[in-house]
Amino acid sequence: MLLPFMGYSFSLEDIASLGPLKAGPAGRLRWPSVFVLPGWLKAWWQAFGAGSSLFLGLIKRDDAVIGVAPLKVVGDTASFIGDASVCDYLDFVISPGRETEFFSILFNEMKKRGISHLELEALRPDATVLGHLVGLAEGRQHSVSCRVVAASLELDLPATWPEYLAALTVKQRHEVRRRLRRLEEAGKVGFRVLRRQPEVLGGLDTFIRLLRQSRQDKARFMDEPMKTFFELVAGAMAEAGLLRLGFLELDKTPVAAVMYFDYNDTIYLYNSGYDPRYGGLSVGLLSKALCIKDSIEQGKGRFDFLKGAEVYKYRLGGHKIPLYQCRIDL
Repeated sequence: MLLPFMGYSFSLEDIASLGPLKAGPAGRLRWPSVFVLPGWLKAWWQAFGAGSSLFLGLIKRDDAVIGVAPLKVVGDTASFIGDASVCDYLDFVISPGRETEFFSILFNEMKKRGISHLELEALRPDATVLGHLVGLAEGRQHSVSCRVVAASLELDLPATWPEYLAALTVKQRHEVRRRLRRLEEAGKVGFRVLRRQPEVLGGLDTFIRLLRQSRQDKARFMDEPMKTFFELVAGAMAEAGLLRLGFLELDKTPVAAVMYFDYNDTIYLYNSGYDPRYGGLSVGLLSKALCIKDSIEQGKGRFDFLKGAEVYKYRLGGHKIPLYQCRIDL
């Protein structure tokens, strides 16, 4: 369908059409985080999409995709595919410099299809929603309300582990070193990272077991529907070469584990677990510290602890950023 914008078109697609976009003719699109990649969106929709209608809008100019609106609709309200409980950051997928026309066209198409409200969550400060959509909506006299609803912590990584330790406060540095020494006194310590698809998927059951063991709330979180989602996401992200599992081992026994993603020079620490029998050795905290160490050695630029202001993230040098939720009445 042609639009008032010359050369532009809009179409609604099915979830399977996302896959070819990442590496195909829409290679100039900005996929801002791992949580909006095609494999992730498809996994979430397969696990949790029941009860919503899919509104996966593609906007093209001269047959080239300039943006993707990965939305779901309930009633007259649209929101991102995903939810804040398992998707830490969400946003639209847009070719840089095309935001104004993308959102102008999207507004028109949503209104024509009876969508009256946008409820958008899990927004980083650099999200296109905050940088472009909010201003456009206000300029059109739409009602807009945005508020901080959560926080995330992240860390710019230096070139070496000693530089990382030196950047911590004296107390933080002392605690990391003291806990590492204590662990090393208890046995032979190793941090093994699984990166290739077969070994990562082979280690998933051990990771889930440690996650469930570590705390009662995590055991409740990892029910069977959530386990299915984790398996779907793991399969998609491992196939894309982005999934990592890090196991902290004591005398070759896995005592703690971290699940994370390696995407666009950033490490996303997604979830973790540990054997409570080794809790006194701080294996939960140290698994994250050693993940940071490995990330530095791999030459990564940023370590993202993701949503939640847990104390350990500050102890390991994380800096807080706000996360927003916005409602726009069309």
